[in-house]
Amino acid sequence: MPTYTLASPVSAEIDIRKSRFIAWALPVADRDEAMRELERLRAEHPGATHVCWALLAGGQSGMSDDGEPSGTAGRPILEVLRHHEVDGVLAAVARYYGGIKLGAGGLVRAYTDAIASAMQLAERVERIEQGLIGVEVDYADEARVRRWIEQHECELVQSEYGMTVRLVVRMAAGARDAAAAELRDLTNGRARVEVRT
Repeated sequence: MPTYTLASPVSAEIDIRKSRFIAWALPVADRDEAMRELERLRAEHPGATHVCWALLAGGQSGMSDDGEPSGTAGRPILEVLRHHEVDGVLAAVARYYGGIKLGAGGLVRAYTDAIASAMQLAERVERIEQGLIGVEVDYADEARVRRWIEQHECELVQSEYGMTVRLVVRMAAGARDAAAAELRDLTNGRARVEVRT
């Protein structure tokens, strides 16, 4: 069953009874990247009263009300992500308090509406598990292999030059075995290809 993430980060802003809510939804690889993005957002908005968030990232999911009453921010944000059936997404909402209390129900609606506004702008894309292959070739075959990498829209992660050229390539995990066979064919069997776990 396919899973989906976002093609690119999105944001939206809403005002509710003088409080300003700025929402972001960002594609992230894992919890570590999500926490770095969250710190960046906090640094960009030092005057925000709260920066509440939710993360759907497989077994690394989580949420925080960041000082709002329990269950009024993180959980509603998480529910919006679940409704959109995404994974590998951090959703965060910064609130600038406007002086009027919203109450628990008002806060749930505000955080839900803020992140829902951002998600309406989001383009979902199928999330494809990535994996690595190692390719070792002679210098004579390097240009041919690099062209293959570009044509197949793979990512060259590392290259080392010694007696031979060693390349590490990131690609769709499910395509690695076929890629190994293609690269061996392309080089008349000279390429040594290792599918990495």
